[in-house]
Amino acid sequence: MQARIENPAKLLPDTVQAVNLLYKAAHSAGVPTSTLELVHLRASQINGCSACVDSGARSARKAGETEERLFALAAWRETPYFTEAERAALDLTEAATRLADRSDPVPDAIWDEAARHFDEKGLAALVVWLATTNFFNRINATTRQQAPQYWG
Repeated sequence: MQARIENPAKLLPDTVQAVNLLYKAAHSAGVPTSTLELVHLRASQINGCSACVDSGARSARKAGETEERLFALAAWRETPYFTEAERAALDLTEAATRLADRSDPVPDAIWDEAARHFDEKGLAALVVWLATTNFFNRINATTRQQAPQYWG
């Protein structure tokens, strides 16, 4: 498969600046980097974004994530590798990424469990980071961007 066009973020350089600000905001709210890496990778897996799965796995590994956890991420519910807080973040990730799959896209039970583990600033960071990840995924999937890819 070949990309349909050059990456839109490269064609519209202000996009990179905007995304960098979102990245900085999400990563400055106290949510562990490992959690943000996991939710980025899981959303990218769901959306079938090869460029983000590749870069997300590499980034998570570089940040110290273990191979066992990365290999098991797609089946996180059935593995012992994730903390309760990470599970809550991953459940929120799946709901926020699959908005059209149910009439109540993010049920109170999922939100409330995430709120047990993250304060409002942390929840805001997760929501912003998930939206940013889904933004990346949609650009890359629509234009068939290939892995590896470097935004910057």
